[in-house]
Amino acid sequence: MKRGLGLTEVSEQDLVKALKVVHQEQLRTPLSLPELTRCGLQHCAEPMMAALRGLDDAGLRAVLVCVLAERRAEDA
Repeated sequence: MKRGLGLTEVSEQDLVKALKVVHQEQLRTPLSLPELTRCGLQHCAEPMMAALRGLDDAGLRAVLVCVLAERRAEDA
């Protein structure tokens, strides 16, 4: 994966899954590789860690919701 592309490398399906596990309190913050692996998101850990590392639960939710809303607005 190339650096500097933010979450563009992460599929919408994986972003939805991440948001779901955050809402269910199954993904603990701050993000870590073991946490993402435990939730089945290890394949997209590099861009997620680069973009979301250090965020608390509220910050992680906010970013995921914004990215998903932006993508869906582009598709409409």
